[in-house]
Amino acid sequence: MVEARDSIPVPTDLDPELVEALTVNGVTAWQMLHRTAKVAGGQTILVFGANGGVGGILIQLALHAGIRVIGAASPRHHDALRAAGVEPVDYGDPELADRVRSLAPGGVDAVFDNIGGETTRTAWGLLARGGTLVTYAIIGAVAGTGSLGLPFLKAVGQNLWWSALPNGKRATFYDLWAGHATRKARFRRHLEEDLGHVLALLAEGALQPAIAGSYPLTEVSAALTLAESRTLNGKIVLVP
Repeated sequence: MVEARDSIPVPTDLDPELVEALTVNGVTAWQMLHRTAKVAGGQTILVFGANGGVGGILIQLALHAGIRVIGAASPRHHDALRAAGVEPVDYGDPELADRVRSLAPGGVDAVFDNIGGETTRTAWGLLARGGTLVTYAIIGAVAGTGSLGLPFLKAVGQNLWWSALPNGKRATFYDLWAGHATRKARFRRHLEEDLGHVLALLAEGALQPAIAGSYPLTEVSAALTLAESRTLNGKIVLVP
């Protein structure tokens, strides 16, 4: 059961499946772009996981705001990214940093990193002065370690140290639930405002979440198997 104060009205003319696919990813992308990094029109960003659920919405939000997007993804996604207005780079390319610098010689204004580890260090070096590195996952840092705690603490310490350097750049972690327990009123106010922006853009047709499949609850096992296959471009939706 959800308390009324934690609920937000949804326009009845919106497709419930699209709303479900957009809610978490949409708020995450909106807050990282507009609240955490505060990117403005005319600036340039680099998005890792550009073909992912959050990355795909982040790209749409950025382009809608007049922001130039360089998207790091597997080459098989590059044609789709170009068609969307993104300048693609191969996230596995050993020369990725040089490729990004050729596209943005002065550095990028923000990087959105969902990999961690060495990718985070590369991302930091690609920022322009005054730029912001936003990390929201550390998949690469924990791969094969069997542990989240130590890699996470190392990453936090690294970000704090980088942000303290006198170069005008900033590194931070984004957590959708930050402040949920300690600053409840502010958390709910921001959530309501930001989800409102996202749903308005959905209603306008400016945002289109990708749905890879829709399954009834009776087929949840098949849905989870597909969701964990890492072959999808979009969300899996469970329908009551």
